[in-house]
Amino acid sequence: MDDRELLTRWSGGDPGAGEQLFERYFETVCRFFANKVASGIEDLVQQTFLACLEGASRFRGESAVRGWLLGIANNVLRNHYTAQRRAPVPFEGLSVEDLAPSVSRMLHLAESHEALLGALRRVPIDMQVVLELYFWEDMSGPEIAATLSLPEGTVRSRLRRGRELLAERLGDHAAAGAPVRETRDDLERWSAELRARALPVRA
Repeated sequence: MDDRELLTRWSGGDPGAGEQLFERYFETVCRFFANKVASGIEDLVQQTFLACLEGASRFRGESAVRGWLLGIANNVLRNHYTAQRRAPVPFEGLSVEDLAPSVSRMLHLAESHEALLGALRRVPIDMQVVLELYFWEDMSGPEIAATLSLPEGTVRSRLRRGRELLAERLGDHAAAGAPVRETRDDLERWSAELRARALPVRA
């Protein structure tokens, strides 16, 4: 059964269809939050799927269900930081490190991967989101644009500038003696290794 039919059945009162969608995209949504919050990922995942159910009647099928779900996750993340700071949070110009300085210990990775995740956390969130959707979820520019309701040109600009800033942050790590040689010039290989590991353990 395809995603759209599952979403339609779930919104029509079929909990089994919702469970199938949850199982299908649990890891995808977890990956989205994994390097952006220090704790409470499971709660944010639940909020995302609940908002998906509540908004199912507004889904018009112009994009894939996965992209629509990640767009909801992006809004949940924005609301999460807004609630913490009790004020609207502009993702443009602010990084996760600005909003939540302590690095989460939930990611038990090799030092080089930790260095790269730390560098990502110091890139403005609007660029971090685009980079992670591109590398972790293997989404194209048009898919990211549809997911985040952005012009494709904006996505291309954020991806280009995000990669530049990421290289700068990795350079900062190298200057501090962090082992980043393996990951600095091979984001594709890094993302393939990392995407399966940057997840909280399910109970």
